[in-house]
Amino acid sequence: MNPIAWVEIPTKDLDRAMNFYTQVFGWDLKIDVDGPTKMSFLPFNPNVGNSSGALVKMGKFYKPATVAGPLVYLSCADILATEKRIVDAGGEIKINKTQISPEHGSMAVFIDSEGNRMALYSNP
Repeated sequence: MNPIAWVEIPTKDLDRAMNFYTQVFGWDLKIDVDGPTKMSFLPFNPNVGNSSGALVKMGKFYKPATVAGPLVYLSCADILATEKRIVDAGGEIKINKTQISPEHGSMAVFIDSEGNRMALYSNP
């Protein structure tokens, strides 16, 4: 069982964040909850049977974090190509593709359009 049930990625501008993640990962995102809290669910995750998270805009308590807090790793097939799309979409690469180990794959760290420190992961 996957111990992570849900992840919320804070946004300052939900439309801008949806555009960024669509450009980088090709996700088909739309606003799923519209009210005081605005949310766009991440794509379906077959491991949990639904979405495993959302981009969220909600008041002053949901602020993007550049250096502190947990680090969310997003799966991708090709880190180098994804790094290029991140930069093209206005993000910033903080740690270029780095092999974790031959058996554990590779990772990279980036800053998204909202100022969140996020990471990429690819299987070996």
